Amino acid sequence: MGIKSFMGKRVKPSKGSNENIKVSDYMSRNLTTFRSDQSVLEVMETLIKKKISGAPVVNDQYELVGIISEGDCMKQISESRYYNHPMEDVKVEQHMAKNVETIDGNMNVFDAANKFLESKHRRFPIVENGKLVGLISQKDVLKAALKLKGQTWK
Repeated sequence: MGIKSFMGKRVKPSKGSNENIKVSDYMSRNLTTFRSDQSVLEVMETLIKKKISGAPVVNDQYELVGIISEGDCMKQISESRYYNHPMEDVKVEQHMAKNVETIDGNMNVFDAANKFLESKHRRFPIVENGKLVGLISQKDVLKAALKLKGQTWK
């Protein structure tokens, strides 16, 4: 007699299906942000103090103007050392990424996971009506996956 199926037991979807788990359900809303006129040294101190790897840069109207990361700060350290320039006067505006890719808060969190894989970004800002409303990181997607325990991937 042959084997009928290699498939194991299937877990039935639980009530309250996970079909539309939105980015907005897992994004961070209480954000650390920077201004373009702040010094890179301030950014480095804040990143270390808050144990984060980067944050959005906003203007006075809380509109997203860029994003700055540990990598951007590392580039500045290297340049300052190479050219023997002090870092005190170096501003965020000079080193932030300005063309920032955002995602929609209504996107499925697992579609966002694919976007992370395709782009190699560690975080995506969420903007509504021109204003920064949140940020989703790779860690937030992992939290969503743990909550579901991989039982129903829809």
